[in-house]
Amino acid sequence: MKNKKIHGNVRDAALSILYAVENKQAYSNLLLNTTMDSYGISAKNKGLLTEITYGTLQHQMTLDYYLEPYIKSKLDPWVRTLLRLSLYQIVYLDRIPFHAVINEAVEIAKRRGHGGIASVVNGILRSVQRTGVRSFNEIADPIEKISIETSHPAWMIKRWSEQFGMQKAREMALENNKAPLQTVRVNTVQATPEQVIEMLESEGLTAEPSKIIPECLVVTGGQPVRTQAFEKGFITIQDESSMLPAYALQVEPGMTVLDMCAAPGGKTTHIAEKLEGHGAVLAMDLHAHKVKLIEETAKRLGHQTIETTVGDGRESSERFGEEKFDRILVDAPCSGLGVIKRKPDIKYTKTPDDFGRLQTIQLALLDEAVKLLKPGGILVYSTCTVDTEENRGTAEKFMNTHPQMEQIPAELPAAFKSKGKGFVQVFPQDFGSDGFFIASFRKTDGQVAES
Repeated sequence: MKNKKIHGNVRDAALSILYAVENKQAYSNLLLNTTMDSYGISAKNKGLLTEITYGTLQHQMTLDYYLEPYIKSKLDPWVRTLLRLSLYQIVYLDRIPFHAVINEAVEIAKRRGHGGIASVVNGILRSVQRTGVRSFNEIADPIEKISIETSHPAWMIKRWSEQFGMQKAREMALENNKAPLQTVRVNTVQATPEQVIEMLESEGLTAEPSKIIPECLVVTGGQPVRTQAFEKGFITIQDESSMLPAYALQVEPGMTVLDMCAAPGGKTTHIAEKLEGHGAVLAMDLHAHKVKLIEETAKRLGHQTIETTVGDGRESSERFGEEKFDRILVDAPCSGLGVIKRKPDIKYTKTPDDFGRLQTIQLALLDEAVKLLKPGGILVYSTCTVDTEENRGTAEKFMNTHPQMEQIPAELPAAFKSKGKGFVQVFPQDFGSDGFFIASFRKTDGQVAES
C-alpha cells in the first residue's frame, strides 16, 4: 500500500487505523486520536471516523462472510480492509448513499494502489449492490452461526456457551457490537449529581442519573471530557460497572486503603471520595507512565488523600510490611472480555491460552494482598472480564488456599439486584455497562496461610 494518505479524508483515515490494528498489532483507541490530528479531520467528521473504525472492527468477521462469495482472487491485506470499511457503511450506515461509498473506495484504491486495484474494488462493491449479502441461515453449526452473526471467534462463543448457555452467549456477543454508553462519575467531594447535571446542560450536553450508581450520570450530546465540569474536577470519565468496587470495599473515613493495580485511577479517586478527605489511599501500578495518569487525575479532582507508587503488587509485602491496610482492592490484570464494546480489537487478539497465564498473576496478587491486609480487613477482587475461569475460578482457588479469608456479600448500591448474593457477575447486556466481576473477602485472623 502506497503511503499516499488523503488529508482530511475520513475513509482513508479509517483505512490507516484498521490496517495498523490488524497488521501491526496497534490499538484502535490509541490510534484514533493521533490519526485525527495527523489527517486534520474536522470536528464535524470525528464522530463518523470513530463510527466507521469501531463499526468495521466490531463486524469484521461478518463483513468477511458477506464479501467471501465476491472475492475471486487473493487480495492485499489493505484492499480487504478497504472493502470491509466500505461494506460496513453500505450495510450498517443508512445515511450514506451506496454510490458515494463506492466512489470514495475507488478513489482511495487508485491513490493507494493503481487502476487495476480500483477496478477490482469497484467490481466487488457493485456486485454486492446488485445481489446483496448472503443469509446466516447458510451456516448449519449453531456455534459458527453465532460467531459469524456477531463477529466473535468461534472458540469464544463456544467457551461462553459452555459457561453461560448459548442464548446468553449470543445476547452478550450482540450487546458487544452496540455503542457504549457515555458515563461519568460525579466528584461528590466537590458537587452533587444535581449540580453537575445543571453544569453539563449549561454547556449543551444532556445528563441523566444512573439507575444503579447514585453518583453516576449517563451523558449524551457531546464529549464530557471537553467540558468545564471535567476541567474543573467535578466529574471523571468512568464506566458504571467499575464504580462498584469502591462500594464493595465498604470504605470509611480514616481508613488506609491499597489499590494494588490502580491505573488509570478511576477506582482510586472513587475510593478517595469515599474517604471524604480523612485517611489515605495508596495507588500502585507496575508502570511509571500509568502512575503519572493517576497523579494527573488526582490533581484535577483535588484529592489530597492519594499517594502513588510504582511497583509490582506481587512483591509489595516486602516493601510495606504485613498487616498495614484496612482495605485492599485487587482489580487484577485480566483478558478484558467485558470491555469488548469499547475495545473491539480484544475479540481478535485474545486466545484460549491467555486464561491460565492470567489466573497465575491474579492468584499471586491475591496471595500478597492477604499478607498486607489487617485482621478484620476487607479484600475486594475485581476484573473487567466475564470469563468464569478468571472470575469465579480464581476466587474459589484463592479461598481454597487461604482459610483465614471468608467470603462476604459484596455491599453494593441499593438499586443493584445482586446485592448480598456472593460473587457478583455483571454482563454487558444487564444494564448496558461493561462486563465486570466482584468478590469480597474478610480476613478473620492475623495468620497467613503457608504456601
